[in-house]
Amino acid sequence: FSTLRIKICYLYVYLFLKENNTKGEIKVMKKLVYLDNNATTPCDPRVVEALVPYFYEKFGNAASRNHPAGWVAEEAVDYAREQIADLINVDPKEIIFTSGATESDNLALKGVYEMYKSKGNHIITVKTEHKAVLDTCQKLETQGAEITYLDVDGHGRLDLEKLEAAIKPSTILISVMWANNETGVIQDVKAIGDICAKHGILFMSDATQAVGKIPTFPKEMGIHLMAFSAHKMYGPKGVGALYVCRKNPRVKVTAQMDGGGHERGMRSGTLNVPGIVGFGKAAQLAKEEMASDAKRLSALRDKIESELGQMEEVYFNGYKESRMPHVTNLSFKHVEGEGLMMTFNQDMALSSGSACTSASLEPSYVLVALGLGDELAHSSLRFSLGRFTTDEDIDLAINWVRNGVNHMRNLSPIWEMYKEGIDLNSVQWSPH
Repeated sequence: FSTLRIKICYLYVYLFLKENNTKGEIKVMKKLVYLDNNATTPCDPRVVEALVPYFYEKFGNAASRNHPAGWVAEEAVDYAREQIADLINVDPKEIIFTSGATESDNLALKGVYEMYKSKGNHIITVKTEHKAVLDTCQKLETQGAEITYLDVDGHGRLDLEKLEAAIKPSTILISVMWANNETGVIQDVKAIGDICAKHGILFMSDATQAVGKIPTFPKEMGIHLMAFSAHKMYGPKGVGALYVCRKNPRVKVTAQMDGGGHERGMRSGTLNVPGIVGFGKAAQLAKEEMASDAKRLSALRDKIESELGQMEEVYFNGYKESRMPHVTNLSFKHVEGEGLMMTFNQDMALSSGSACTSASLEPSYVLVALGLGDELAHSSLRFSLGRFTTDEDIDLAINWVRNGVNHMRNLSPIWEMYKEGIDLNSVQWSPH
């Protein structure tokens, strides 16, 4: 079935190119319209300017404390730690640097389980979490952890009553992401934090898609551990952080990397000074420009929904009352998402699923959890806008997607049957 799906996708793109290019050649890309900012963001030029000197002029090891080169590097790391802490309103000592949000998730989940398993082995999470959380939880199950994976409703939101009902005397941690990477849906983290406080349970949140885009203050929400990354907020790849609460309660995690006792003994390894400097600058810029970015991008996002929503059989996936300002997820019924992207992916970047699962032809597990059938899930596109997205980009994207959808539907016998009023659910399909 997966092989057939791939062949169909390539057939669609072949027919599209044949119709639009008489030479049968793919046109040279002039400018990539980039609408995949949930996968990664371009480094802000101001961030690049700040970090470059730490590759060659100020190249010292921040742990070398017996000469000026090390002192300069250490001072830069301390300043960046303050910038990041300022963004999320925490003590700089509560910021632990890692290689990215995936490592931060691993450190939080595995570190808490190993530290507190004498008190209990039960962890609660959600079926729509990022794979960095879900795969880590599955790994912990092989080590004796009991994991509860909660469902979400049709909008992608967690039922708080079901969350509280899942708590056991052995529950030591609840892990719920702040904002979903595929739909942009924001969970009620304050209410979840209140539940955790009521029962004396640690609360962890993967806030990778939220930090730098919306206000994210873990202490106010009752969050004890929070993972996030630089490259999702116009910083460099290869550097992230884990917020670990130091007071009320003082949270401890077992280190997952040994060899030097860096980062208060929680994460050993030579610090990525250029990356950390860039991370700090990105945090500073995010705090200064977050509100204006959100206002502008939400208007552009709404334009995508308004224009493409005028087409037949287009469905919005998520929760409009509580979502990220720069994300929308739409399904185009009777259209293969992968094939649709092939009609414009030389000129525009977006996603039919999260970047970490795009190698799979299985339908998005996040959309399936929302109750979408395989067909509608396969027909979805995620638009994630960013700081450098322009009005012209959006106009081009709307036009390319509209033309691609119409073209593929014109080639589709399924669409023809739908237009003729045939009830597709009543059709008896022959097996191949």
